[in-house]
Amino acid sequence: MTSDLVQNGAADVFGHPWLSGSFADAEVMALWSPERQLANMLAFEAAFSRAMGRAGLFDADLADEAASRIETATPDMAALRKGQENDGVVVPALVAELKKATGHASEAVHKGATSQDVIDTAMILSLRDTLRLLRARLERLQDAMDTLVQVYGAKPLMGRTRMQAATEITVADRIAPWMMPLATHIERIDALMPRVARVQLGGASGDRKALKDKAAMVSADMAQALDLEDAPRAWHAMRGSVTEAASLMALITGTLGKMGQDICLMAQQGIDEIAMSGGGGSSAMPHKQNPVLPELLVTLARFNAVQVSAMHQAMIHEQERSGTAWTLEWMVLPQIAQATGRATTAAQTICERINRIG
Repeated sequence: MTSDLVQNGAADVFGHPWLSGSFADAEVMALWSPERQLANMLAFEAAFSRAMGRAGLFDADLADEAASRIETATPDMAALRKGQENDGVVVPALVAELKKATGHASEAVHKGATSQDVIDTAMILSLRDTLRLLRARLERLQDAMDTLVQVYGAKPLMGRTRMQAATEITVADRIAPWMMPLATHIERIDALMPRVARVQLGGASGDRKALKDKAAMVSADMAQALDLEDAPRAWHAMRGSVTEAASLMALITGTLGKMGQDICLMAQQGIDEIAMSGGGGSSAMPHKQNPVLPELLVTLARFNAVQVSAMHQAMIHEQERSGTAWTLEWMVLPQIAQATGRATTAAQTICERINRIG
């Protein structure tokens, strides 16, 4: 039983049988799932074969046939797991599976690319889609907070500095620090997207030497096929944009964590500045209604604040490629994405459950 749970990824809070009730975000989890990662890797390999064929570096007919077979391939998961165990990266085993799937067209598979090209591009496809999803959610959250301002904004509240009574303010004043940063985060996503949503293609040492004078053509072709930006060269050892994306997600959860902290304090007995519907019961004290979702926002903000430091550690690569720094990203980035996704849905639910402020 325990082994099955670990094999199924249920040992972390995002996929845990019951802890996921607090932490899971099904949409973001799907974007980082093994199934999506495999689909993204297959998309890279198919786009690479086609681009190489159009550039004349593979036989064009074989390349098109290989790409079509790659798109419908079903690699053996046990073989991929064994390959990861042996090689520290799944791509050599994946390529072996694809060569079997493509048969006589296998000469038009992967040659000229490298494992990091495949893994990074697959990761970027998930990250791009996550940022798009977060952007849409932030817009909806802006609307929800604006509704709160329209309904309750003119009501008076006691302003508090250092958690002590200060001067009278309005509900709109309290909500403003929750809502105003959301527009800035949307602007940040828009500005970041061209820097982060880029195809990775470098080959063995990142210099694209195997692609000869057709490297730019192949890269541009792949970028168009995958709906990514082109890159002038491989960014194998330049992780600034990926770390920037992680930092941006931590900024989003930080903003929502401030909202959660405020609501927790507003909900205290004796202050009672806010009322919400929904859960929050206590097993020992039935009279209580705990602010579980606001508390969750604080937890997720603190979680991401810790995790993003690991992404900054993962920027330190050795020479043209790192095994240690690169694989650290695999452990951390999906969790940051899932925590951020869950924070946005929790904040939306909180806004919808508020039935009194002030």
